[in-house]
Amino acid sequence: MKKSLRFLVFVSIIFSLLFTSCVSSKKFMASEDRVNKLQKDNDKAQSQLNDCNAKVKALSDDKANLQNEYTSVQNDLKDLTSQSKMTIADQAKRLKSLQDIIQNEKDVMTRLKNSITDALLNYKTDELNIYIRDGKVYVSLEEKLLFKSGSDVVDIKGKEALKSLAKVLNGTSDITVLVEGHTDNVPIKTKLFEDNWDLSTARATSIVRILTKDYGFDSNRITASGRGQFHPIKSNDTVAGRAGNRRTEIILSPDLKEIYQLLLQ
Repeated sequence: MKKSLRFLVFVSIIFSLLFTSCVSSKKFMASEDRVNKLQKDNDKAQSQLNDCNAKVKALSDDKANLQNEYTSVQNDLKDLTSQSKMTIADQAKRLKSLQDIIQNEKDVMTRLKNSITDALLNYKTDELNIYIRDGKVYVSLEEKLLFKSGSDVVDIKGKEALKSLAKVLNGTSDITVLVEGHTDNVPIKTKLFEDNWDLSTARATSIVRILTKDYGFDSNRITASGRGQFHPIKSNDTVAGRAGNRRTEIILSPDLKEIYQLLLQ
């Protein structure tokens, strides 16, 4: 009987230990899961914290860049303010100087036009025309006053007109001269001239040579240019229109250095 009792007690102790061991193992596994979860949560929180720190740094850098740009703009404004110390009165004075120069140039060109008109008074309006356009004096000479058809040799009557013009030009200073040859749209091809470009340029060059070599105009102040048929002033559909397009324009321009210098100040 005693043996049976001892056996029962022993078995009870064994079961009690086994039960206790199972419970402890479950608690340990549950604790281990909690630890792993906490570790994952901690890693996630740390990653989020790192992202936040990176964004804070980026915002800080942007703020620094904006501050630098603001400082640069402020410095530019200070420079502009310093450079614009010119008072309203100074600006008005400068504008008045510019207006005076422009008006003086207009007056010079008007007097020049009048002088040329007086010098060429004996010629008819269908032989030449004198006018001002865009601040320049134009002396437009018709073909019949200067050349025979298809020729670049200036006639005697044309040379006389150029001589009268040269007398006026030689008395001027700070005036540049451009001689432009123009033709109608009728094609030309001869031994001397390949096309209308050739003819218009040759005619302009002939006039430049007469003005400089025969009548003493300054070669440094004159240019020859041929524009062919490409700048008509009348329709080429009529005989009268084509005749009007066959012309040589002597264009007189004022020296604008003084204006440029004032604008650069």
